[in-house]
Amino acid sequence: MTQVPFSRPGAIDLSALKRPAPAAPSAPAAGAGGGGVGGPAAAGGAASAYAVDITEAAFQAVVEASMTAPVLLVFYSPSRMPESAQLADDVATLSAEFEGRFLAGLVDIDAEPGIAQAMQIPSIPLVVAIIDGRPAPLLQDVLPIAELRTALTQVMQQLTVQGITGRHQPRHAEAADEEGEAVDPRYAAADAALAEGDVETAIAEYQRLVDANPADHEAAAGLAMARVLLRTRDADPAAARAAADAAPDDVDAQILAADLDLLDGRVDEAFGRLVELVRRTADADRTRAREHLVSLFAAVGNDDPRVLRGRQSLASALF
Repeated sequence: MTQVPFSRPGAIDLSALKRPAPAAPSAPAAGAGGGGVGGPAAAGGAASAYAVDITEAAFQAVVEASMTAPVLLVFYSPSRMPESAQLADDVATLSAEFEGRFLAGLVDIDAEPGIAQAMQIPSIPLVVAIIDGRPAPLLQDVLPIAELRTALTQVMQQLTVQGITGRHQPRHAEAADEEGEAVDPRYAAADAALAEGDVETAIAEYQRLVDANPADHEAAAGLAMARVLLRTRDADPAAARAAADAAPDDVDAQILAADLDLLDGRVDEAFGRLVELVRRTADADRTRAREHLVSLFAAVGNDDPRVLRGRQSLASALF
C-alpha cells in the first residue's frame, strides 16, 4: 500500500486504496456522484447526515467529495485513546450544525490501519482537512466541543473569504413537506421556529447559517424576512400607514409602512415608498432608507423581477 504523507502539496494519489465495491449497496457519496463513502457515522453514538465512517474501499470517493466542499478526516482509536473517539463524535455532531459546509470522515485506525499507514498518520487524535483533493493537518488535540465549534467556525470563515463556499448534500433522503416538495434540512430549525411563531429563534438560526456561509442567499433572504416579521409583530397596519402618510419624510414611519406593505404582498409599493424616501432625504436619513430598501430586496430575493426594477429605481434616485 502506497504511503502518502498528509503534508504533500499536490492532490492525493490514493489509487492503492481502491478496492472492489462491497456486495451490499452503500449510500451515495455526499457531493460525489454515486460512489459510496461508507455508512452514516457513529463513532460512539453520534450520527449526522454530513458524517461517514471511512473504509479503505470508500476512501477514494471521500477524496473526490472534497472537490465539492471540504472533508475533515478524523483519525481516532477507541481502544488506545477513548477520548479520541469522543472527538470523532463531536466533529460528526458539528458537521450537522454546519449543514454541509464540510463532510466529517471518521477513520477508526484500529479497524482501518491501512488508511492511517497510507496517510502516514503520526499520532492520534488527528483531524486532516482535505480541500480539492489536497490534505493539510488541522487539529492534533482533543478539544471541548465548544472550543472545537469556535475553531471550525473560524476555519469555515477563512475558506469563505478564499471563495470556498460549496456544500455537501445530506446523506439521507430529504424530508418532504405536506405538498410533497423537498425540504432542505439546513433551514428546518428556522422554518419550524417560524411555524411556531418564534421569530427570535428563527432569526438566530438564519443568522447562524449566514455567519457560517455569507454566500447562502436563501439563508440571507430568510433572515431578512424574519426581521421584517419581528419589526411588524406589534404594529397596527392602519395606524402605521396613516402615520407614514402624515409624515412622508419620517424615516421610521416610512420603514414600518414599507415592511407592512411587503408582508401584504404589495412589494412594488414597499420598494417605491423607500425609493421616494431616498430621493427626498440626505445624509444619515438617506443612508438608513437605502440600507433598509436593500434589506427588503434580500427578503424578496435578488432574482425577483420586482427587485430588479427596484434596484433600477434606487440607482436613479441615488444618481
